[in-house]
Amino acid sequence: MVWQKIFCSCCLLTLGLAWVLAKPPPDKKDRVHHGQDLSDHPHDDSEDFQYDHEAFLGKEESKTFDQLSPEESKERLGKIVDRIDRDGDGFVTQPELKDWIKHTQNRYVYENVGKNWKEYDKDNDGRVSWAEFKNASYGYYEGEEFGDLDNKESYQKMLARDERRFKAADTDGDMIMTREEFTAFLHPEEFDHMKEIIVTETIEDIDKNGDGFVEVEEYLGDMYSPDSGEPEPEWVKTERQQFLDYRDLNKDGKMDREEIGHWILPPDYDHAEVESKHLIHESDKDKDGRLSWEEFMESLQQSMNSAKEYEQTLKMLRAHQEL
Repeated sequence: MVWQKIFCSCCLLTLGLAWVLAKPPPDKKDRVHHGQDLSDHPHDDSEDFQYDHEAFLGKEESKTFDQLSPEESKERLGKIVDRIDRDGDGFVTQPELKDWIKHTQNRYVYENVGKNWKEYDKDNDGRVSWAEFKNASYGYYEGEEFGDLDNKESYQKMLARDERRFKAADTDGDMIMTREEFTAFLHPEEFDHMKEIIVTETIEDIDKNGDGFVEVEEYLGDMYSPDSGEPEPEWVKTERQQFLDYRDLNKDGKMDREEIGHWILPPDYDHAEVESKHLIHESDKDKDGRLSWEEFMESLQQSMNSAKEYEQTLKMLRAHQEL
């Protein structure tokens, strides 16, 4: 069974490489905000539980757990279960599990906010004012109205753009951001109330003639700059057809705000919702619609044992290849 798993993984890797080679070059811009996958592994419990393992712990944290002894992993998992059980009733519900998986999925967002927070919260009051942000980002130049800079207009546009986004993220309008508001400022794609700002900024970037719409040549020009006399690559022809068939929904030859929003912020498959329901279904032995501490720990231990077996087999194969 283990060898079958590895064989399937190799086949998937081969197919993935073939798909990558058929894609546009890596410098092609991708404006679409994709929802993050919970794991790079196939979701098939008949083969292994690696997907569930990474979905629950996160891709990086799962690697750490793989190195722990059974006693250490059980102790740390118990602490995590206590954090998931927000109301402290001794059970984990599907909404609680979904929120945890989303938290794990977005850990990179919180880490990025943490790295930037101290840079802007200069007075350490737990908030970031517009003055603090502006001074940290533009202070040296902005005080003199960017007077000595050759690209003064670019800086002025950047400042105006940041101020507009700051105001959109500042939901109470006091021009002072809490950590949550600051997260929305840095990662607007994660917040529904910031979506209009993302659309506006995208139009400003691509709409070269300033009419408020994105035409097919502007759409292509954002991702491809042809050399003189160079024939149009196949992937550009495909993108042109994609614009006509799927981007320009009302077939008027251009994308309006609604169509641009549909393109760059597509409705996502909710991985956390599906995975949380799946874990409840697979682990809920008494079928009461929730997981007791014992049910949860048994399920987690099973997924961790499977993940360790998978990693050990990979190491064995790599060692064999090196001989």
